[in-house]
Amino acid sequence: MVKIFVSDPFYSNYVSFASSTISTHPKIINNFCFWPYFKDAVGAIDGSHIPASPPQRDRAIYRNRKGFVSQNCLFACDFGMKFTYVLTGWEGSATDARSSKMHACQA
Repeated sequence: MVKIFVSDPFYSNYVSFASSTISTHPKIINNFCFWPYFKDAVGAIDGSHIPASPPQRDRAIYRNRKGFVSQNCLFACDFGMKFTYVLTGWEGSATDARSSKMHACQA
């Protein structure tokens, strides 16, 4: 999978570096229902479990609370639905609280 994501057609079409200036998305600025509440927001953040295929010896630690093998990931995107940050690496049995705690320690 990694080879697909870093190969030229995918990478050059879907991956770009963030701009140095972060501004509020036009969908927020132009909608009076959103502006008072999201005027300083630059995006949204959420965690998700992505199905994984670890080696057989590691499957037990990647089995999440719902019973399937997954990897716990953290994603951030702007209001234009473009990913601005992705953090992966925890086995599926890791809770979201663990991911947030580990992420805070890395900063």
